[in-house]
Parts: sequence; C-alpha cells; structure tokens
Amino acid sequence: MPYGSRLAATMTRRLGRECVYTPSARLALYLALRRWCRPGARVLMSPVNDDVILFVVLAAGLRPVQAPVSPWTGNIDPAAVPDATWASVDAVLTTNLYGMPDRVTELRSRCDALGIPLFEDAAHAIGTHVDGRPVGTFGKAAAFSLSKHVAGMAGGFLAVEDARTRRELEVLRDDLLVPGRLREDVYTTVRPLARSAVRGLHLVRPVWRTLQRLGLLERDSFRMPLHAPRLSGCAHRAPNLSAYEPWVRVDLHGYRARHGALVRGQLSLRMAGLDADLTRRRAGVAELSGTIWATPELRARATDDGPPALFRTPLLVRDRDALVDRLVRRGVVCGYIYDPPLDDYAGAEFVEPSPDPKAARWFASHVLPADPLLAQHVATALTKESAAPATYPTPPTTPSPDRPRASPLAT
Repeated sequence: MPYGSRLAATMTRRLGRECVYTPSARLALYLALRRWCRPGARVLMSPVNDDVILFVVLAAGLRPVQAPVSPWTGNIDPAAVPDATWASVDAVLTTNLYGMPDRVTELRSRCDALGIPLFEDAAHAIGTHVDGRPVGTFGKAAAFSLSKHVAGMAGGFLAVEDARTRRELEVLRDDLLVPGRLREDVYTTVRPLARSAVRGLHLVRPVWRTLQRLGLLERDSFRMPLHAPRLSGCAHRAPNLSAYEPWVRVDLHGYRARHGALVRGQLSLRMAGLDADLTRRRAGVAELSGTIWATPELRARATDDGPPALFRTPLLVRDRDALVDRLVRRGVVCGYIYDPPLDDYAGAEFVEPSPDPKAARWFASHVLPADPLLAQHVATALTKESAAPATYPTPPTTPSPDRPRASPLAT
C-alpha cells in the first residue's frame, strides 16, 4: 500500500480528485513543478507570497516571473499582466492568499489558450470554492497543507487529474523522502497540543517574547534572510531540492521527512474535524467582514456568497508594522505577513520583477492577516489600539469600491 494512502483517500473523497500524500505542501508543489516544467521554464506567480514558495520554484530550476496583483487580495490580476508576459511564460502558479481565491477561471482559460499548465497553491484554501467548485480542481495539479486549517503542523497533498499521474508522482515522492525519526514524530504530534495550551492559558505574549529573546525564531522579520551569494551559487545545481534545503526547510525542518504512524494517525483525527473547523472559520469571517478594516473584496464575497472559510481574514490597516508589535501585548500574534513583495525582497537576479508593482507593495505593507477563529479577540484588540483602516490611493473599478462602509464590530 503506498505511503499515506489512507490520508490521501480521505482527501480524494473530499476533493473529487486523485491525491498524493506528502509530508508538506512545499514538497507537493515541488513534485508538481518537476513533473510538468522543464528546467529554465518561466512561472508566473504573485509576488505577495511566502518566501519558501519562491525557493521551491528556484529549487525546481525555474524562473519566477512576478505578476501584477489585486490590491484587495494580493492574488494575480490576469487583466494587468502584459500580453508580452503572457507570451513568455510556461506555467502559472496561483496563491489563493489566506483562502481568498485567485481569479482561477480566467487563469485557466488563459492557460488553456496558451497550452501551459496551471498549478494551484491551495495551502490556505481547503474549503474555498469558486462557482461552487473546490479550489484545487481547476489546474493541472494543486498543493494542499494540513498545517493550516487542521493545525497538524505537518502533512500535505498533491491533487492531480488521474490515477496514472498519481502513481507516477508517488514514485517521485518516495525518491525525495528522507527517513523520519521517532523523536521528531513525537515533537510533531505534541506541538499542536502545546500551542493550544499556550492560547488557552493566555500565554501568547510571554511565550512569543521569550522565543524572540532566545533567538529561537528563524525569522527576525517577515522575510527570512536571503543570503544572496549562497543562493546564487546554488543555481548551477538546480533542479536540486537538497541544494536549496537551507531555504526550503525554514519553519518546517521535516518538510520531506517520512512521518510514521503516530503523525499520520493524529492527522487522520484532525481531518475528521475539518468540517467543524471550517464552520467556525465562516462564523469568524462573518464577524470580521463587518468591520471597518475588511477589504472590499471580502465584504463583497461575504455579502454575495456568504462568508468563506478563510485560513486568515485579510484586514487593511494603517501603520501595520507598528500595530503588529502592539498587538502582541494584547495576545494577538500576526503571522503570514509577506512583506516586502518577492521582487523587492529577492531582486532581479532571482526573479523577473513585476511590470506594475504598486498594488503588491501597498497590499503587502497594509494587510493584517487575522485568524477568524479569534475574530472577537482580534476585533477587540484593534478597537482598543484605535487601528485606522487603510484606503488604496486609486481604487480599481473591480470590485466596486462604493459599497457602504461598515461600522467597527461591537465589543
């Protein structure tokens, strides 16, 4: 029986596509890129994304091409991508940032017309739908993460179109896995429980500050250190996942460790609670979408289709960086901030810069990703901090910016 087949079967039933179990979403994405892209291929992607994803693309021997984005979601704006760029790319990678879906039907149509693959990064998007269809069923392949919605701290899937491709990818995956260790499996199993205890005992602030002082956090800021000279020296070895290991493994050192039954058993239990988790997220998003900090896109989706089950709720605030530090005092730690955009972070040596970076820079510097499971606590903290909403200097025509502004959430 293939490794992780029971977990994969559970995801297949939920998604309606063949799934390969992987120790992480980043390994799942690497598998897809290696399977369908030749070395040197150009991949269109949003610059508002985790830096780990950039390094996965580089490890696959590909050239990241940064796209213009929506100032409300940070996802690719297909209409703003120049025709010359469309003609030059070999694949497209979505983001579905925080669970807000990419304009995937437009991207799929464009990819079909060009004869290139569409890959869906659905790490934030379990439970997200577009026109009643799950994210992860539009492209050639889709990478999912169990360390997000079910807080498993490990585990992912690669969803593909047919069983034959699934079997091919299982072989490629097995070649890339490294042996796991019982001690690491125990740590991976216990860590989510410890995190829940920290929250339940209201110890978020002291624990976070202690980790900072002890230097136990791998990032001193929103982005990990680039180490450009070392990174440049790896290019001649790509595609090669091991060469990029120092960057790809950040925040998840066991991203390609072969987890034992202990970890996989825990993930099975957590997946059984996924629907309940999604229901709680929708309730939290409903609360946060009615605040003055909600994006126009979020308000529109919550009004038209009902609140989506987001991994994080994108709020837009002024003086975001200073506010993030103040919120820690109130027990709110805001992660998953991707600032600066990847083209500003990595530079033209490693990525092709966006032809229009304005929206990405603005969104990345103003978005506050709020956990919908802590909606009331987050809204109360923002209100006490007198957080001011941010307004894009030149509102786009879509979605309409003239929706009535909501009042702050009552606390």
